[in-house]
Amino acid sequence: MTEHVLVVGTGRDFPARLRAARPGTETSVIVHLDYLHKVREPGGNARVIGVRGDAPDEEWIALAAAAHARHPFTRIATFGERDQDHYAAIGEALGLDCHSVKTVSLVHDKEAMRDRLAEAGVDATAHARVADVDALRAFVRSHGTCVVKPVSGAGSAGVARVDAGSDLAAAFDRAGGSYLGLSNPGVLVEEFIEGTQFSVEAVSERGEHQVVAITRKYSDPAAFVELGHVSPAGLPEERVREIHACVDGVLDALGVAFGVTHTEVVLGTAGPRVIETHVRMGGDEIPALTLDATGVDLDECALRQTLGERVLPDVRAALAVPREARFSAIWFAVLGARGVLGEVTGLEEARAVPGVTEVAASVRAGAEVGGLTSSDSRVAYARALAGTAEDALEAARGAVARLEFGLRVRDAGGPAV
Repeated sequence: MTEHVLVVGTGRDFPARLRAARPGTETSVIVHLDYLHKVREPGGNARVIGVRGDAPDEEWIALAAAAHARHPFTRIATFGERDQDHYAAIGEALGLDCHSVKTVSLVHDKEAMRDRLAEAGVDATAHARVADVDALRAFVRSHGTCVVKPVSGAGSAGVARVDAGSDLAAAFDRAGGSYLGLSNPGVLVEEFIEGTQFSVEAVSERGEHQVVAITRKYSDPAAFVELGHVSPAGLPEERVREIHACVDGVLDALGVAFGVTHTEVVLGTAGPRVIETHVRMGGDEIPALTLDATGVDLDECALRQTLGERVLPDVRAALAVPREARFSAIWFAVLGARGVLGEVTGLEEARAVPGVTEVAASVRAGAEVGGLTSSDSRVAYARALAGTAEDALEAARGAVARLEFGLRVRDAGGPAV
């Protein structure tokens, strides 16, 4: 059967990869108008449909249905956070296999996710949606150190650790903002769980889940923005089993039946607790770290599942292959001073560090940079591969340390100098 896949969102390079994976496959893209310019090779698609930013689900559905009537879609997919709600609404309306509207809603709404996990007995982290600073102050007074975050958000934007002595009004205002066009229906506060943070990549199929990799996170203690990662995390087997069971419970409770997922957990004295989960691949090059460390290509899993193929047997076979211990790490560069980014130098010296596999700038010259407010605040990164986690991290950090950044800094009342 000839496949026609509707990709909701820009799809990155996946539309082209879908067409190449199986001869005769066609793709169409439906995307927020503001991101039309990010659609790669638009002419390779059967059509590209742009939808205004404030359009309701009904408009997305109507436009997709009109295209479906002329050129029926056989499958639907999305490969990022943005527009997943529209993807689920379109998929259900057109009768295409997809994550349910309920599952996507639970994943995006962090309060609803917390409520569902507590109801299912998976995670009882204290939390509340707060309408104002007084409500936030009352929660902090009752629970001590807490985390304030947007109810719906991404990229660690608007997240802050607070206690009774913090500027709670500023934290509330930051969490109540928006990020990359994602809607923000409010501010959530949660009790802070002391412990080490991990990212867990999994593949699900027919309601069955397989954890592929556990990656240790190194985050800024105040802003919670990730500064680096290493995979595998090098945990004792008992802790690995606990995290596997926790993630299985989360995915079951949220109704995740298929796909690649990215779940963040903190491992404290009482065992793993959930930070959040996503029905997509992880960011920060984590799929690349996972491929280096395990031999499992999460991007390829997502592509094959989109085309209706089973992947879990192959994933488990790859994980069962004896492998020499390999640890893959990434480290990010952050600039403390604010200004306009100029030339980045030292790239070749950084790439020459033993064990380094990739060095790249992640922000273009001319961009305003400085400070650490979200994942987009980071200006470059280096990846490295080694026989131990410590050596991989040392190589990645060493490569980043060789980079130099030209910065035009503005004085208090004048132009950049």
